[in-house]
Amino acid sequence: MYKVFVDHKPVIFIESKDEEKKHPSIQANEIVSFPIEIRLLLKKEVRLDCPLQIICDDPELQFKRIFKHFIKIKAAGGLVQRKETFLLIKRKGLWDIPKGKINKREPKRDAAIREVMEECGIHGHTITDKLVVTYHTMKYKGRWALKKTHWYMMKYKGPGNVSPQYDEGITKVKWMSEAYMLGIRGRTYGSINEVLDSYLAHKSSKWKCRPAE
Repeated sequence: MYKVFVDHKPVIFIESKDEEKKHPSIQANEIVSFPIEIRLLLKKEVRLDCPLQIICDDPELQFKRIFKHFIKIKAAGGLVQRKETFLLIKRKGLWDIPKGKINKREPKRDAAIREVMEECGIHGHTITDKLVVTYHTMKYKGRWALKKTHWYMMKYKGPGNVSPQYDEGITKVKWMSEAYMLGIRGRTYGSINEVLDSYLAHKSSKWKCRPAE
């Protein structure tokens, strides 16, 4: 299965055997113009937790076919934890998680660390785990683009001082409680909802793996 966020709503590429009848769907071979047709369907039928299903025999092949002519952008970012708080940024009026484009020949992990440093003004944070990979569509220099973002869990033990990168449209950086952070779900970008869901799954998995006391 492949999931991509179009207009911040989920679109998944799946085989017919995995189709959920309660969710709206369209056959891949019926799509003539992407994303125009998909955006029209999303406006009418799709909610945050109700993805549009694109049914196909080979999800990977159809995913690559549909996005063949999109500009490809690679990015990396991180969900940073300091004690019991998490680092979020506000961009374009919505809470977000720090991320940015990967430079040419730059390792993904290095890019994630650098972007958090640049956007939030902290130093000394480290990656602890992979979290998730998300895809979303966007307009870039007048053309449609597909952004692939690699997300990581990070730890930080330094001071709580932060500094927003204003020239990147970031107006605020804040350490917030887990409850506050999870409370932004549904009121932020679709891919960020996916990161928050992945954080909860990651936390649950780690809890189950803890040895009994």
